[in-house]
Formats: sequence, C-alpha cells, structure tokens
Amino acid sequence: MNLDQYKNLLATDVSDAQGEGFAMDIAIKSLLTPAPRMMGIAFTVKCENRSNTYLHDAIYSAPKGSIIVAETDGADYAVAGGNVCAVAQQNGIAGFVIDGVIRDLGEIRNLNFPVYALGAFPKPGGKSDDGQSQVEITCGGVTVNTGDLIVADEEGVVVVPQADIETVMQKALSKLAEADAQSLAEWREGHEAKIKEILGK
Repeated sequence: MNLDQYKNLLATDVSDAQGEGFAMDIAIKSLLTPAPRMMGIAFTVKCENRSNTYLHDAIYSAPKGSIIVAETDGADYAVAGGNVCAVAQQNGIAGFVIDGVIRDLGEIRNLNFPVYALGAFPKPGGKSDDGQSQVEITCGGVTVNTGDLIVADEEGVVVVPQADIETVMQKALSKLAEADAQSLAEWREGHEAKIKEILGK
C-alpha cells in the first residue's frame, strides 16, 4: 500500500474526508512543542492491571514505521519513559499514541520522538503478562485496530480504518484540489449565502 500522498495531508484534511467518530479526544495531544507531524500504520496494544509490558514488547515486535497505539487502564502509571522511546526510535517506530501517560519528558524532547498522550506522570507501571497486543482497542474515544492509518499533527489525531485508507485519501485530495481552485472571494460568497440560507435571512 502506497501512503506517500498522505504525507501531504493534514489531520484536518483527513478528518474532512471522513464522517464522525474518527478524530480522537482533544485530551490526547502532542507532548512535544511544536507538535511533530506523524503518519503511519497502527500497531495496537492494551495495557491492563497497571502493567506496561505489552507496550514495551511492541517496540521490538511492531514493524518499522509503525505507530504504537495504546489503550491503558489509568493515568496514574507511566507506560513508557526515555529509554523505551529511545529504543523505539532506534527500531524505526514512528511514534506513540497513548490513552494514558508517560514520563521522562526531557529525554523524549531531546530525542524529538513523537508522543501523543494524556500527559506525564512520574511513577512507572509494573511488569506482568496482563494486557494484549494487536487487538481492537479504544484510544481517545476512537476504535483502533492494527493496520489502521494514524495521522497526527498540531490539530489532533485522526484514525483511518484499514479498509478506508484509499478512499479517504482520494476524497481528501479531491477536496483539497477544489479548495485550491477557489479564491477567497468565491469562498466568502458561497459561505455567506449558505449561512443566510440556514438562518432564513
């Protein structure tokens, strides 16, 4: 699958080409400033019973270029820190999207490793075999499966189901082409007319 054209699409472009339910909650945001753009195929993990083991395993088992997307069961334990992010980066992982927290922000900023999460918390999680890998999860209120596409930037995180990757890309590119061909004056005329029609003016 060729994802090259997604490299030029913003999260807003992708979201405009979809219906509702594919943009993650605004609580999931970049922990780096400015927010790095991130695009790649999801590799899902579920952290359970305060264990971060499955996320740590994913930095070795996920394919190069993957974005590790994690559902956790709390914001009172960090599922990753500086060393985990460093090894993930060494192994070609594109970044993390975590419905939970991490730690060692200074180290992660120095690495410039993309992490979108709820925030930071100083205490790490434990190690047990609780959890799952490559299963359907919920992250930021959105269903995510391994193989789905993730697009993230300063506007937020958007999920494209695997079956829709090509059609969403074509729709987004078409909308962009239409927008580029329209002048601001033309947009304003159409926008004003639409608003007045809705309000019965």
